[in-house]
Amino acid sequence: MPFAKLGYQAAALLIGGSAMKVLSIQSHVAYGHVGNASAVFPMQRMGVEVLPVHTVQFSNHTGYGAWRGRVFDGPAIEEVVQGIEERGVLGGCDAVLSGYMGSPDIGTAILDAVAKVRAANPKALYCCDPVIGDTYSGVYVRPGIAELMRERAVPAADIVTPNQFELNLLSGQPTGTLAEAKAAASAIQALGPRVVLVTSVTTDVTPEGAIDMMAGEGGQFWRVRTPRLELKAVSGAGDAVAALFLVHYLRSGSAATALGMAAASIHGLLKQTAEAGSMELLTVEAQDEFVSPTKTFPIEAV
Repeated sequence: MPFAKLGYQAAALLIGGSAMKVLSIQSHVAYGHVGNASAVFPMQRMGVEVLPVHTVQFSNHTGYGAWRGRVFDGPAIEEVVQGIEERGVLGGCDAVLSGYMGSPDIGTAILDAVAKVRAANPKALYCCDPVIGDTYSGVYVRPGIAELMRERAVPAADIVTPNQFELNLLSGQPTGTLAEAKAAASAIQALGPRVVLVTSVTTDVTPEGAIDMMAGEGGQFWRVRTPRLELKAVSGAGDAVAALFLVHYLRSGSAATALGMAAASIHGLLKQTAEAGSMELLTVEAQDEFVSPTKTFPIEAV
C-alpha cells in the first residue's frame, strides 16, 4: 500500500520500528515561518522526531528590513551537535536537513555534523537546500556561501532542493527550456547528489498561470504542475518544501512520489496563505495539508 494511503504515524513506524528522526540545522525566527520555524513543525506534524539546531535566532526574517537577534558561529553549532552526540542519539537519525548558511564556518560545522551522523548511521541521508537567492532578489547570501554550496555542500548531499535561480547558478547552465533545466539538474547530480528537486520552475513549456516543480533521480525526471497563486511576498516556502520532500522520500524511496506529495502539501499551504492575504505562511492553520493535502496533482514523466 502506498505511504500516502497510510496514517502518517503508522508510516513512521515502518522505518526502523520507531519514529523517524531528522537533524535539522537552519536559521530560526521567533515570529513567522522561515528556516527551522518553517521546516520543523511540518515534519513533526507528519510524525517525525526533529532535532532542531538553530544557526541564527532572530525576532523575524530579514525581509522586513529590521530585526533583532544574533547569528551563531560555527563553534556554537559544533557545541550543540556535540552535546546531541553525547546523548548517543545521532545513530538514530535518518537524515540531516540544512538550509540557509550564514557564514562559511557554519557551513563547515554543518558538514561536520553530516559526517558524524553518517559515521553513526551509514544509511542516513543528507538533504541540502542550497539557499543562495532567487529570481526576484538575486544572490542574497554572504560572499563565499555560493562557492561553499557548489564546492562542498552540494557534492556531499544525497538530495538537493534548489529553486530554478539556484539551479542555474550552481550548474552554470541556462534553464529557460525544459531540456536545459533537465541538463542543468543532471549536471548537479554529476557533482554527487542522487536526487535533485527543483522548485519554482518556469520553462518554455510552462503555461501562463502555472508553476512547475521537477525532480530527477536515476536518469529519470518528473514534473508536477500547479496553479500559480496571487501571493504577497511570503518567505519560507522553500524551507517547508525541502522538509516535506525529504520526509516523503525517506518513507517512499521514490523521488516521483515525494515530488507529488510535497507539491500537493505546499500548494495547499500557499493557497490558504494567499486566501488570507497573509505576509507570513499559515503553517499552523494549514497543518492538515501536511498529512492530508486538499488537492493532489498529476506526476508527469518528462
